[in-house]
Amino acid sequence: MPSPLFADRPAQPPEPGSVDALITQTRRLRGEVDAVRRDTVVDDDDPHGRWQRALCDLAVHHLDDLGEHLGQLKDGLPFVPEQPAPAEPPAPETEAQQGRVGSADWNLLTDEVTWSDELYQIFGRAPENGPLTLDEFWSTLFAEDQPQLTAMVTDCLVDGKPIDGEFRIVRTDGCVRTLHMRGEPALDADGCTASMWAVVRDVSELRRSERAVRETRDSLQRQRQIAQTEHRLAVELQEAVLPSWRGTLRFPYGSTGALDLAAHYMPAATSSLIGGNWYDALELPDGTSMLTVGDLTGHGVTATSGMAMMLGALRGMAMAGIEPGPLMGWLNQLLETSVQPALGSAVCCRFDPATRTLSWAQAGHPAPLLFRGGAGRALVPPEGVLLGATTGAVYGQAEERLEVGDVLVLHTDGLTASGVEFGRADGTARLLALAPRFAGARSAQDSVRIMVEEFGGTGREDDACVLVARVGG
Repeated sequence: MPSPLFADRPAQPPEPGSVDALITQTRRLRGEVDAVRRDTVVDDDDPHGRWQRALCDLAVHHLDDLGEHLGQLKDGLPFVPEQPAPAEPPAPETEAQQGRVGSADWNLLTDEVTWSDELYQIFGRAPENGPLTLDEFWSTLFAEDQPQLTAMVTDCLVDGKPIDGEFRIVRTDGCVRTLHMRGEPALDADGCTASMWAVVRDVSELRRSERAVRETRDSLQRQRQIAQTEHRLAVELQEAVLPSWRGTLRFPYGSTGALDLAAHYMPAATSSLIGGNWYDALELPDGTSMLTVGDLTGHGVTATSGMAMMLGALRGMAMAGIEPGPLMGWLNQLLETSVQPALGSAVCCRFDPATRTLSWAQAGHPAPLLFRGGAGRALVPPEGVLLGATTGAVYGQAEERLEVGDVLVLHTDGLTASGVEFGRADGTARLLALAPRFAGARSAQDSVRIMVEEFGGTGREDDACVLVARVGG
């Protein structure tokens, strides 16, 4: 019995061709910008050249980031919506400054500092307050980021090494920003560092998005591992609970009117959907036989564990001699008191080989099908609602006299593909149309093979069980 499904339609990913085209364009543009960067001649006395070279460097970084994100999109990573920024006091420039690039120049000889307008906006500092000196600049840094930036600036001022690194600042309005700085020293005639210039880019949103992608990827990996573990447990539990017999089974042995039995479990097209289907046949102490199939809503460990509970209770009550009608009432009460709420459908039959009488009850389940003389029909079901649907439900019991050669088919409602329900005429008709083939079958196992050929193909939305009983002479 398939579970109800409530889900919004997922967003559709872009076509692979459009992503490939964007990747090609990004690579072409990256090559062109890189060529401009290589052709740019940098002179210590040419601040415009240094500025152009730095902008080219940043453009290449931007395009590398874009190429990486497009590659992740092509590989099928889930769309990660942009996370909201931390709460901040209203500031008109906040949206405009994301990804903004500013510049600074610190003159070590005159202590003069020059900031671009964009850098004031990145730091949330009013231009009338002037730029930050190097000492004041340090006070804005996260404490854990200070050692790394101190080392980079020292290497730049002492050894003339370029600066390339990231750090975090806390603005005066309390907003945290992640900045990427690239800079170089300007040397005087003696080869000593006279000034240091830098280009600063606000990468807060970029790093936040990258972090969200990493966290989403890790979360998906954890969920995938959990799902694999749950699926394995569900399969193992199902295999442990369902009858271990394969091929044919005869109840009772050596008796007239013995039943020739065979059963089969058919998985869903999506093998991960392990449901709560069951089938069972049991020889009882009084010489009668119990036949049953059923299904609980849901999939996975919850469904299979509930199925194990129901089937265990059913076996115990059948062995105690409880008739199918009252037995269904007790199963309904058991499901009502279960920790895991669920609905179930089931059919339970008791066959007396001495009189060839079939006594049976059902709980919202497809009626057994009786095949005789090349024709088939569904048995008229007694009263019975779904298990767990209502408190104190009463279940009727019906009887049918069987004949030698009769074939009885019990099944769960996930047998047909594409969600066709056996409560509808088209689903039942497909089974009844097998009557001529059942008439030519020599055993219950042959009848099961016929059903597997008819319904065992791909496309079935839910798993299913079938149980075939053939009355012997």
